[in-house]
Amino acid sequence: MTRPFRFGVQTKMASSGSEWRELIRRIEGLGYDTVTMPDHFDDQLSPSVALMSAAEASERLKVGTLVWCNDYRHPVMLAKETATLDLLSDGRLELGIGAGWMKTDYEQAGLPYDRAGIRIERMVEAIEILKGLFADGPFSFEGDHYTIDGLDGTPKPVQRPHPPFLIGGGGPRFLRLAGRHADIVGINLNMAAGAITPEIGSDATAERYEEKLGWIRDGAGDRFDDLELQVRVFMAIVTDDRQGTAEAMAGGLGLTPEQGLASPYALVGTTAQIAEDLRERRERHGCNYVVIGQEIVDEFAPVVAELAGT
Repeated sequence: MTRPFRFGVQTKMASSGSEWRELIRRIEGLGYDTVTMPDHFDDQLSPSVALMSAAEASERLKVGTLVWCNDYRHPVMLAKETATLDLLSDGRLELGIGAGWMKTDYEQAGLPYDRAGIRIERMVEAIEILKGLFADGPFSFEGDHYTIDGLDGTPKPVQRPHPPFLIGGGGPRFLRLAGRHADIVGINLNMAAGAITPEIGSDATAERYEEKLGWIRDGAGDRFDDLELQVRVFMAIVTDDRQGTAEAMAGGLGLTPEQGLASPYALVGTTAQIAEDLRERRERHGCNYVVIGQEIVDEFAPVVAELAGT
């Protein structure tokens, strides 16, 4: 099944409420489908509060996260926040959740940075709790990390049985879990180092991306075709000098220009060239949901105009 293209914008900061609302209205007016936010302790707005403001400032934009960090809030609290967001936005929430990866967040906040396996296990338990609290009636759960005793989560979300879960990651265990539990899978770079390092370029190739698709298939089994695949494009450059830009870009990542142009995490060229790249990638990989950064929202808009909904 070929899903129509849709496009999101990852943003995180504004200097005032009016600036934030103006940004949101511009994103919506340019034809983007979704506005998303990260969840870190550095220079960014609180995602729950800012996304509610974004929903109020727009009419049709979906709102979501890339992604809420499970370790920063108890799943009972996250269930209440996200159900409230879905209710007050009239069912426009995409619930992105992750296990946490950025070491500096944990260190600066005095939180224990457990090994990846434990963080992932906690997240899986949290997803079960969220879904249980979104359902009708009291919910109980006893796991290794959380215990819930007869709690009837309120409010209930508008989207039933729950808002779509977006789970994004880059490693084999995480992507197999995403295949089992997500509605939308974000195929990301592998952040296992706990920081963005120069070595991450080797994880950004098209070949590596196809390997990640295999991990998702392993986890999803028969439900793979029901999943929507998303990619966060970290480098989107609209330019007439495709080759020259690729040569300048790829070297810093340890890639050849050809590898850089083929990377699913990069889009370089004219509007027509980028549109053609996205069509080819969807045909090859099945990925229809593309998220870019706020810094390129205006320049990228002609690509959105050409492809969104097709």
